[in-house]
Amino acid sequence: MIIQLVTRPGCPPVPRDLVWKKQSGLQIQHNTNSPSLNMTVSYSLEVANARFHGFSRLLFRWKGSIYKLMYKEFLVFCAVYLFFSVFYRFLLTPRQQDLFERVALYCDQFTNTNFIPVLFVLGFYVNQAFTRWWGQYTSFPLPDNLMMVVSGNVHGADERGRLLRRTLMRYANLSSVLILRSISTRVRKRFPTLEHIVEAGFMTTHELKNFESLHSDFNKYWMPLTWFSNLAAQARQEGRVRDDIALRLLMDELNNYRAKCSLLFHYDWISIPLVYTQVVTIAVYSFFAFCVIGRQFLNPEKGYSSHRFDIYIPVFTLLQFFFYTGWLKVGELIINPFGEDDDDFETNQLIDRNIQVSMLAVDDMYQNLAPIVKDKHWKNSLFSVPYTQSTAAETLRPAFKGSTFDMRVSAEDLEIHQPTDVPVNMQYLPLRASPADGLDSFSQKSKGIQRSGSLPYLLDVVTQHEEDQTVEAKPDTNSMKDK
Repeated sequence: MIIQLVTRPGCPPVPRDLVWKKQSGLQIQHNTNSPSLNMTVSYSLEVANARFHGFSRLLFRWKGSIYKLMYKEFLVFCAVYLFFSVFYRFLLTPRQQDLFERVALYCDQFTNTNFIPVLFVLGFYVNQAFTRWWGQYTSFPLPDNLMMVVSGNVHGADERGRLLRRTLMRYANLSSVLILRSISTRVRKRFPTLEHIVEAGFMTTHELKNFESLHSDFNKYWMPLTWFSNLAAQARQEGRVRDDIALRLLMDELNNYRAKCSLLFHYDWISIPLVYTQVVTIAVYSFFAFCVIGRQFLNPEKGYSSHRFDIYIPVFTLLQFFFYTGWLKVGELIINPFGEDDDDFETNQLIDRNIQVSMLAVDDMYQNLAPIVKDKHWKNSLFSVPYTQSTAAETLRPAFKGSTFDMRVSAEDLEIHQPTDVPVNMQYLPLRASPADGLDSFSQKSKGIQRSGSLPYLLDVVTQHEEDQTVEAKPDTNSMKDK
């Protein structure tokens, strides 16, 4: 057996002792000229800004396009339609043409009505397939949260501490490799045997023996995570994990990681029911099987309804085939994104990314902090972050404070409603002196409320009015004595 080691662009070369090596009957071959796999098509930058003819420029792409996905079906449909058209026009006798025209009208009756509910079954199927596709994407096990917890809670700058952190993250990545190897054709081709995983550094030979010694009829992707939990408990006993709270945090993140691996396994195990996939496929292909005959252009001299023109090419039927069959092909594409299509998940690249960043986080970046210094704005309580010339116009925009901040308030909106048991003279803002003076005072206070825009200010106004009213109602003691 030959194991072929491929060097990715930008990665360090494989050591020379791994170029040719025989171990347990395996022959390892290093190849740097192997073509790379297809990358997932991304066009996010092209649609970042809505502009004229923005989406239209995407129509001319081939890789990952609907044209590449269904051009074979489209050519087959055109060829079959052309065959029946030539057969009807040149190879049939007049009597046979009459019979063919009756059959065409009968088939057209089914293609122009709802006898075959293509839109309903196809739309619901694609919706379910897209929901499933998005669920598989969000279930991909990423070690980011786990590596942060390991880096912050498994202590020790010595070799033992470093070994514990790297081993914990290696177990986590090993588990994801095992589950992806079970569901992704790309990963399976990259790691066809467990010996390939050992050569890649995800597993040691002793761990491989332990892995194979445990017999189970089911997938054993969970075993490295069990090693993780046991090793974390051992680190707690050694004092590398300093308290039970930190150990609990490790276990919680480990369980979240394990749940995603398990969910991917169940997505691969439990598919959309086959009967529904068959119903959708039969509905679409039977619909266009009737269209091949029912949408033929008949002799316009015979006066058939809706057959007054003969343009030879069924433009709208071809567009309908393109839309419906393209919709079906989209469902076929996203129902399992772990294949090798243009838009399938880049599982191998995700594996490379996960092992690299997890080891950087728990090893090279452990306690590797820059000196803590005063920031640039240390002495300024109010400061602004500079803009470039191309973004300087954004500084002229006012800061958003809320949708109701600039709302105009009328005089009626300023009236305060009190419960019915409150005296009438305290239900609204009182007006002093003449009505004109009271109106002026009221307008001034309302302007102040509009400026403040806050309820405490409104309460202060009401309180001040009540105090003024109390002072005015208090009797003059000197005048009482004179009387």
